[in-house]
Amino acid sequence: MTGTSAQGTKGFKAGGAIGARLFIKFGSADDSVVQGAAATDLLIGVSTDISADSGEPVDVHTDGIREIIYGGNVTRGAKLTSDASGKAITAAPAQGVNNQIGGIAMVSGVSGDIGLVKIAPSTMQGA
Repeated sequence: MTGTSAQGTKGFKAGGAIGARLFIKFGSADDSVVQGAAATDLLIGVSTDISADSGEPVDVHTDGIREIIYGGNVTRGAKLTSDASGKAITAAPAQGVNNQIGGIAMVSGVSGDIGLVKIAPSTMQGA
């Protein structure tokens, strides 16, 4: 098992191919992670600027303000969740539906932009 984290970054084993600057969730084993793939995924952080193949070591930012790739139009202050590729999108759950939040957008941007997210995992329910 990997060691403790330093300055908000923790080492894991990639449970699949992981791209740079994407939302991350736990994998099938205690020491593994995979890319976020849905608004319902429990997000734990953001991958660094270095991608990893399955089985390789991968560092994950678990707090702070970090770079992330936007998967749609994002307005600063919006609560962000994961799209099917791990990119950050604005959370917009339907009434009574929960979205898992990875953090809060610190800058506005459009799909493909590298934006900034304040990592703050939580749950948001549509009203």
